[in-house]
Amino acid sequence: MDTDKRLFWPSQRLAWLQLRHMKQQTWSRPAGTVALFCLGLSAAACSVAPYYSQAVAGEFAMLSAARPIPEWLADPATPPELRQRLELARNIRAFASQELALPDNASYTRYADLHRSSAVWNVFATAELSLELKTWCYPLFGCASYRGYFHQADADALGQQLAAQGMDVFVAPVPAYSTLGWFSDPLLNTFVGWPEPELARLIFHELAHQLVYVSNDTRFNESFATAVEREGVARWVATRNNPQLREQLALEQSRHSELFALLQQVRAQLQAVYESTAPQAQRRERKAQILAQLQTSYQALRDQHWGGYEGYDGFFRTPWSNARLAALAVYQDDVPAFEALLAREHGDLRRFFEDVKKLAALAPGERNARLRALAPVPSEAPIRDTMRWQPGAAARIP
Repeated sequence: MDTDKRLFWPSQRLAWLQLRHMKQQTWSRPAGTVALFCLGLSAAACSVAPYYSQAVAGEFAMLSAARPIPEWLADPATPPELRQRLELARNIRAFASQELALPDNASYTRYADLHRSSAVWNVFATAELSLELKTWCYPLFGCASYRGYFHQADADALGQQLAAQGMDVFVAPVPAYSTLGWFSDPLLNTFVGWPEPELARLIFHELAHQLVYVSNDTRFNESFATAVEREGVARWVATRNNPQLREQLALEQSRHSELFALLQQVRAQLQAVYESTAPQAQRRERKAQILAQLQTSYQALRDQHWGGYEGYDGFFRTPWSNARLAALAVYQDDVPAFEALLAREHGDLRRFFEDVKKLAALAPGERNARLRALAPVPSEAPIRDTMRWQPGAAARIP
């Protein structure tokens, strides 16, 4: 692909933000471990054994396909473009540990070609008149707000089952996920060709999860990692001595902010409808009107403020639903609070990480209260020079 296309893929970037990564804790010996797991738990717990088995098998296959980056670089059969991307990824990985105080381990030092366009497929669901994501809970591993599968057919089957129950469902391809440091997560063909800032964001985001991760608190985890990736990309771009890259990123920041303001407005409108005492049929009709208006509002934003820029058109071709909107929210809502905490530490990431670990150790109610107290009011929110673009979901799915 040409350089201009590599710089920014807004639709794919937004898809990553919404879907991103299945935080999946698995084992390296699928059959034996699942059997031992079942021996130690009730028969009811073993009803999830097939789900665990597919997850373990998929993870094992992915790890088996990965080879160290130096081997790919030394292989004369490696295409020049892939060689360039692996070199870039290696530099980003080194920057993450040396300049951002992120974990220095084997994650993202290997590469695997999965020969498919997605790593996993995630299923998100809400009730028809709700913005609260359905959660799935697993023995020993806690709960997550979506369920991931290594085979699209399995994800589609669950999606159809939930839709038949009257739920809003969103089944989405996910290019990357993290094992939270349990294994050495590899670079994948599904994202290694992304624009430079997006590749950096993904690596910074996933390494941040290895530093701090709170069971059953997706919003805390994702907002923290988002704040880290935003700061990391700002520092990475500052080292690149590439005016075009900085200008493009600043332009995308403006578009991103306007787009997410629109999506937040739609969420607020829907929430008001769902909390009203109007008859169900009337609320259902109003919901459809609001989601239809979202498409019209986007087109106006594109044509009147962005000069006809079509970079997000692909993202808006997928129908909007409660599940899509709710999945986006967990990555954004607490980011201002974390950025305020980083500003309080004058940009010192090591001290910031210690502060976040202290927040993570608190009981959920107190942790949320502290974050609410940190969040600036909109008029006080700092104007950033870069933006958080993400794809990958940081809620763990066992």
